[in-house]
Amino acid sequence: MTVKNAFYAQSGGVTAVLNASACGVIETARRYPDKIGKVYAGHNGILGALYEELIDTSQESDDDIAALRHTPGGAFGSCRFKMASLEENKTQYHRLIEVFQAHDIGYFFYNGGGDSMDTAHKVSYYSKKMGYPITCIGIPKTIDNDLPATDTCPGFGSVAKYIATSVKEASRDVDSMCTTSTKVFIMEVMGRHAGWITASAALAMEKEDDPPHMLLFPEVDFCREIFLARVKRTVEQHGYCVIVASEGTHYADGTFLSASRTTDAFGHVQLGGTAPILARMVKDTLGYKYHWAVADYLQRAARHLASAVDVEQAYAVGQAAVKFALAGKNSIMTTIVREDDPEKYVWSIGEAPLEMVANVQMRMPDHFISLDGLHITAECREYLKPLIQGEDMPPFRDGVPVFTRLKKQFVEKKLTAFDI
Repeated sequence: MTVKNAFYAQSGGVTAVLNASACGVIETARRYPDKIGKVYAGHNGILGALYEELIDTSQESDDDIAALRHTPGGAFGSCRFKMASLEENKTQYHRLIEVFQAHDIGYFFYNGGGDSMDTAHKVSYYSKKMGYPITCIGIPKTIDNDLPATDTCPGFGSVAKYIATSVKEASRDVDSMCTTSTKVFIMEVMGRHAGWITASAALAMEKEDDPPHMLLFPEVDFCREIFLARVKRTVEQHGYCVIVASEGTHYADGTFLSASRTTDAFGHVQLGGTAPILARMVKDTLGYKYHWAVADYLQRAARHLASAVDVEQAYAVGQAAVKFALAGKNSIMTTIVREDDPEKYVWSIGEAPLEMVANVQMRMPDHFISLDGLHITAECREYLKPLIQGEDMPPFRDGVPVFTRLKKQFVEKKLTAFDI
């Protein structure tokens, strides 16, 4: 078997456990020096390949690679960059293959969401057309939990744990002060089209009447009258009301409560500001004193509160990507499979064709949302609960977490500059 080098890249929004997948890839590849030469990491995702900015991970110590497991963010840099279709721009794919060929790369591990799986699928297809076939394996990653074919997505379990914990803590604060102070608290969480993160806030509840009292999902059209009536009734019953709202909360015509005029690199409208809009509705109509918060980057960066299950799964999908590639598999994404065990949560690693997961979004199913559209069902709770189990604390020094910072030594370039 000819020894080929591997290329690994991180794509899209980073997570608390993204680097655990990188750790899984690199540590596993190092166990097979007779099959995989060096692992090159793309500097800032796929851009690292296009610009020929390849980080030589062999220059990193075993200890530093192992420390990636408890380091949040993207150690090699990530990016929001959507490759053009083959019909629109073959130049980008020509460039990728040229870089891979120049550096004797035979394996491509792409760690990201639906757009990333699309890129990996296209590279797999187009590399064959060019006569330099690349083994492409997708590694799932998204806090939105919206990739199909996998039971859950690495990154989501830790965000779910953080949101449930934050809502539980903040609710105690509001409960303590509601008689003379804040009566409505609104937390805005990420989730443009899928409400999985919003749903996870319900894991804060110990009994039926506990906060959060209301959840606003992208899957359910927002109605101002129903919302305000529920807030009023909840405050009258409990003295306060805690609401968790997705950034993708929208009206029946599809208009987001909050949408700016700017778009990101994928063409998605920039969201943010749902919470203050809801708070203003409450103040103007009901007169209640309010506070709101936006979890924003805090929810996806909180490695100190990561789910042990999530960390283990993130490492496992990276590890499996290498093993699948060495077994001759190609154009697949590693997946997490929930086993049918009524007594306990059991999971294993599976696979799905990239063409089945590329650009496909898994929204919350109807049976996971309560009939009134403002909470989750018992079935949803049973799905979510195992994903936040266990603590996997990073090491601490002087009271704060210790994270690794890699040397990131670049490989010497062999090709001319490229302009995307």
